[in-house]
Amino acid sequence: MGRMLEDASKTILKKNGIPVPAHSVISSSAEITEEHLSTSKVLKALVPVGKRGKAGAIKFADTVEEAKAKADEIFQMTVRNYPVEKLLVEEKIDIDEEWYVSIAIDPQKQKPVIIATTEGGVEVEDLVKDSPDKVVVYHVEPFATLYPYEAKEIWSRLGVTGKPLIKATAILCKLYDVFSKYDCYILEINPLVLTKDENVIAAASVMGVDDASLYRQPELEGLVESGSERSWRPLTELEKEMVKVNDADYRGTARYTEMEGGDIGFMCGGGGGSLLSFDALVNLGAKPANYTETGGNPSEDKVTGLTKGILTKEGVKGLFVAHNITNNTQIDVMARGIVKAIQELAIDPATFPIVVREAGVNDEEGKRIFIEAGITYFGEDRTIEEAAAEMVKKMKGVS
Repeated sequence: MGRMLEDASKTILKKNGIPVPAHSVISSSAEITEEHLSTSKVLKALVPVGKRGKAGAIKFADTVEEAKAKADEIFQMTVRNYPVEKLLVEEKIDIDEEWYVSIAIDPQKQKPVIIATTEGGVEVEDLVKDSPDKVVVYHVEPFATLYPYEAKEIWSRLGVTGKPLIKATAILCKLYDVFSKYDCYILEINPLVLTKDENVIAAASVMGVDDASLYRQPELEGLVESGSERSWRPLTELEKEMVKVNDADYRGTARYTEMEGGDIGFMCGGGGGSLLSFDALVNLGAKPANYTETGGNPSEDKVTGLTKGILTKEGVKGLFVAHNITNNTQIDVMARGIVKAIQELAIDPATFPIVVREAGVNDEEGKRIFIEAGITYFGEDRTIEEAAAEMVKKMKGVS
């Protein structure tokens, strides 16, 4: 999944007829001019995470000097592991009420769900639990549109009337159109504000897009960081390359997370099995250089690209590969992909420790490929812990 920064999401919202504050993006406080401060402004850190306000990464300013000083403060911040490199400068809205609305996919019911409330400024999860009468949860059938009468009913149940009801109804319909049109998995407006003159404006937005759909979203090219929703920090350059490897072929999955330091390249499969394999190395005092999980029968090219990425990280001096017992991933395909990668990188298994513990579909053919390439192979007659111990033993002879 991939998330867009707020300036990009607001550009999309505005293009689709949804009112948003006038805004611009700056990369340094020196870019702030009198033109920016024609009205009071809001300065926001442009990072792909929430709760910026609680982190002190949203500030208000009335003069150029004040704006520059506060911008400098934000630029020095790191918000939930993301260093601030850009700021969103917006007009300050004359707010009368703060509302909330989001559209997401309900994983239980497998259909879009709208959550709306006129109780803004609170944690909506707590509100749903503690005051369900103040929240409307409304499901929409897959592939259906949201009709105006449905949107009107949602806001009416929350006590919205008159001119604001008409505007909020139109905005919710347009938001749902954006959610569907751009293959979103989340579209959140928090707050959706009612102004003193009864206008309704999307003051802050979160837009997340299914990055598997980007091939049919040319308008979003360069605006969505694939894999960012899975990250707790900015992706490294190598992680970005591995996202491309994964996205280049729909067959199977390949996830790569770079670890600090470490000298053992790590590639395993299956959620529980991967963690068991990782822990087996760590418990023996080894230091994996990455955490990589494959599944769903990845293609040979995907395995080759992933293996190359693992092995090209600086400091990697060995490779450990393990599955428990696969039920769909073909071991022979894994073997061909891994062997192709080490051959193209001119790696010699005689001097570069590689230990493989694989069992499952086509494992006899996989065993043959690995052994012919000079790679140490363990089958299902040996445990993952035993394979990890052999890996650690081999690493002791590496300088």
